[in-house]
Amino acid sequence: MVTALFGDPRVSEFKQATAALVAPGQHYEVVDDEVLGQRLPVFVNRPRSLRDILVDATEHGDRDAYVFDDGRRISFVEIERQAAAVAAALRDRHGIGPGDRIAICAANSPEWIQLFWAVASLDAVLVAMNGWWTGGEMRNALELAEPALLLMDEKRLARLDGDPGVPVLVIERDFASLLEDEDAVLPDTPIAEDDPFMLIFTSGTTGRPKAAVLSHRTVIGYLMLQGFIAARGMHLAGRTPPPGPPTVRLTPFPLFHVSGLGTVVSTLLQGGTTVWPLGRFDPEKAIELTMKENIGSWGGATTHVMRLLESPAIEQLDVRQIVQVGVGGSATPPELVRRTEARFPHLVGTFSTGYGSTETGGLVSWAPNWMLREAVDCVGPALPTVEIRITDDYGEVLPDGEEGNIEARSSIVMLGYWRNDEANRDTMRADRWIRTGDFGRIEDELLFIASRRRDLIIRGGENIYPFEIENRIEEHPDVVEVAVLGVDHEVLGQEVSAVVVVRDGAGLTADEVRSWCAEALASYKIPTQVDLRTEPLPRNATGKVMKHVLAGQSDNSFVED
Repeated sequence: MVTALFGDPRVSEFKQATAALVAPGQHYEVVDDEVLGQRLPVFVNRPRSLRDILVDATEHGDRDAYVFDDGRRISFVEIERQAAAVAAALRDRHGIGPGDRIAICAANSPEWIQLFWAVASLDAVLVAMNGWWTGGEMRNALELAEPALLLMDEKRLARLDGDPGVPVLVIERDFASLLEDEDAVLPDTPIAEDDPFMLIFTSGTTGRPKAAVLSHRTVIGYLMLQGFIAARGMHLAGRTPPPGPPTVRLTPFPLFHVSGLGTVVSTLLQGGTTVWPLGRFDPEKAIELTMKENIGSWGGATTHVMRLLESPAIEQLDVRQIVQVGVGGSATPPELVRRTEARFPHLVGTFSTGYGSTETGGLVSWAPNWMLREAVDCVGPALPTVEIRITDDYGEVLPDGEEGNIEARSSIVMLGYWRNDEANRDTMRADRWIRTGDFGRIEDELLFIASRRRDLIIRGGENIYPFEIENRIEEHPDVVEVAVLGVDHEVLGQEVSAVVVVRDGAGLTADEVRSWCAEALASYKIPTQVDLRTEPLPRNATGKVMKHVLAGQSDNSFVED
């Protein structure tokens, strides 16, 4: 297959810039090293643990590291002291040590970040629970992770409704006491790069959560790749980073997401300031915060950025103050790019895309704006330290140009799914290769995406697997069968639609379907659109529901809110 990128001199320049930056003696020098029994490429100049990043960040002194919209501020020196105090309290009062799991289910807050760094310093394992889960979903995660301690805020505790079966600290009541020892010092427990640090939950296809286990090396490598992308852009533009701290960033990502947790670390690694809106996202308050804190970079899920652009308060903002807009958690919809460039003309041509997943360590490849304009399905070449290949369903590597399963490997891929042998067999290949579940091809070292993970719905940056919702709806006594799929949404990217076949004579309504889902599923998984019908779902010769047929039917068949 031929695209306009083949023979484009900019592709060669792109590859040359990469080679120059990873060469011996450069900051992003790459060498081969032993990683969990495999000889793999790694960055030479990398921190060896998250605790090292915390300690090194104190050189930035009393400058603000984390700023919150309730007025609280934490400097680079203070976060190290706070982490030391919390770590000491967890160790001395609660017996937490290396490898112990500590779960947190709470809204974004300073306490969330203080706990993050304390756990990292103890060489313990952070279990990052989704703050939007229902009580049942929380219990599923706790049953899987079996943490030694659980931290919750009052709102999530009420939703849990009952004894979780593990010791609980309530943030509003108990956390302040963890900070009392102002003379505490950070633990000196040895930390290996491949020690597990975090359990990140991904949407399960069986109604149960899967928890990807990420190491210190994984989190650090993800941020090293982000830094490399920025450095390569500067190199190609013939520029050097401006003096002084990095641009102040608005960060509304939930802290249980890779994007949110990555920002916690990059704040200290880069020495910049991040500003965190708390509670339900309010675009008017976020814009007010932008002006007050001199924020120059907006980030968030598609929904966050779209709501900022649509807010009347944006008229008060000097458009030149914003020097960067980025979207994480899902592909950037063309409509969002159009609206952003219309509002901020100086940002025309700056949107890019990265490809990766939690399982692959966050990033596999990256494509600049000009590459996307030439081929919308291109996600660029593999990033340094990352390898990609295309295989058939039997695991055989396919030649260039042939479409198949996208697989990636690097030193930073996940350690595996926590206590889930079946999922590990499906995803983990020999020699640390990860089957992503996506489909595509490689040509001239460029990766092209043919289709996303089958059936996956990405709503406002949240990954949703239809099977989980289908299981719930099919439990209703009036339902014969159901198919759940994603449909395009201007703000959210996608929303959830359910085609429900009901029993003859049943009086089931769309609202009753939603209420049934709400009893067991988080709010973002509840179908916005519900199509009630009595005729069977279309199926192919093997009995598989043909969702592409359902997706092509008229939207007029849906019952909407």
